[in-house]
Amino acid sequence: MAKDKSIYTCTECGGTCARWMGKCPSCNAWNTLIEGAAEPAAAKNRFGSVHASLAPTSEVLPLSQIEAADFERHPTGIDELDRVLGGGMVEGGVVLIGGDPGIGKSTLLLQAVDALQRSGMNTLYVTGEESGAQVAMRSRRLGLVASQVPVLPEIQLEKILHTLQSRQPNIAIIDSIQTVYSDQLTSAPGSVAQVRECAAHLTRTAKSTGTTIVLVGHVTKEGALAGPRVLEHMVDTVLYFEGDTHSNFRLIRAIKNRFGAVNEIGVFAMTEKGLKGVSNPSAIFLSQHSEPVPGSCVMVTLEGTRPMLVEIQALVDSGGPSPRRLSVGLDRDRLAMLLAVLHRHAGVACMDQDVFVNAVGGVRISEPAADLAVMLAITSSLRGKALPKGFVAFGEVGLAGEVRPAPRGQERLKEAAKLGFQVAIVPKANAPKKNDKSFAGLTIHPVERIEEAMNLVRSLG
Repeated sequence: MAKDKSIYTCTECGGTCARWMGKCPSCNAWNTLIEGAAEPAAAKNRFGSVHASLAPTSEVLPLSQIEAADFERHPTGIDELDRVLGGGMVEGGVVLIGGDPGIGKSTLLLQAVDALQRSGMNTLYVTGEESGAQVAMRSRRLGLVASQVPVLPEIQLEKILHTLQSRQPNIAIIDSIQTVYSDQLTSAPGSVAQVRECAAHLTRTAKSTGTTIVLVGHVTKEGALAGPRVLEHMVDTVLYFEGDTHSNFRLIRAIKNRFGAVNEIGVFAMTEKGLKGVSNPSAIFLSQHSEPVPGSCVMVTLEGTRPMLVEIQALVDSGGPSPRRLSVGLDRDRLAMLLAVLHRHAGVACMDQDVFVNAVGGVRISEPAADLAVMLAITSSLRGKALPKGFVAFGEVGLAGEVRPAPRGQERLKEAAKLGFQVAIVPKANAPKKNDKSFAGLTIHPVERIEEAMNLVRSLG
């Protein structure tokens, strides 16, 4: 029997090669080529290509003559999810949500689709990983009494498309895209070709019928969405579910959103009755100290449009000949840079000290506005003196020792004032106008340089 021809497909870009190579010739990624069976030419022509148009052909018109109608949205009833989506599900939109196994993707979507069904929407829940009995068992566990959500346990694409055409649901959940396969392709479910082609057909169906389709995606051991990267390009919205499975809190973050703001964040708490939205997430990221402790400084970070208070903790301890620099939730390279600035411009030396920095609650802070809080926490731990009670700080620090403004500083200060903080050190450009009643009870100290901030903290303490 003749051996079937093999083809090697890149998991990063979807490019193909006739033989295995260490580096993909298309995107230059290493060790990303996976062997699969080559598709017959007839099957390829019959099934179509992923690059076929996802939108119907229209006549050419100038932008000024095209009606800019807003998108119709369907709120899910879960405020934190609606915030990340930009206000709700968009008619004809395709949402891809990924996360670690057991993080709560299916739980959240079952809650959302049940709320939409109860509001009068026509829904469909397609499950390829569980039986209908397992989904029903979860719905009972979540307290979704007498749920009327239609469930289709199916993994064959053609049957799913037929059901979508016949039922015409407003919202359809596909759990998950890695389990769906088409008879037109000979490769196994979850392969690059199957995921790409099945997602392309479901996306075309969403655009042509107006059905909102939510695709659940698996993630690799590195945490990236499994399958070709073109999967993220095809869909309208990409959401990442984050959080430790040993913790009760989950974060859902918008990485891409054609109908709303990116990098929005929703915070959920996992309870016995499913995921519940957390309206005040700042409480998660603040430790409950009865009295101020050395090495702790609260900052106001910005996640999308939401200001959140996060506690930065630092521990400076005597190190050996090669002191360690370790940061959790913050950039390690930036920590080394801040220590150099602290030594050069503020006279605080940590050259022979181990420095550990942590953002409380498992949150990741990628913006440079945390610089000032990190430096104040390190200095507080080194000297063994706590910062004043109700103290908050934010601002970017440059290599020349200047304190640069953070974006939307007024909103950050309002959030701190609302939660009862009393003292704030901020960049001078972020200082509000005098006699502004929005910051009642909050004493604001604007600074221009890091040494000025250090002297101010000594006078306050």
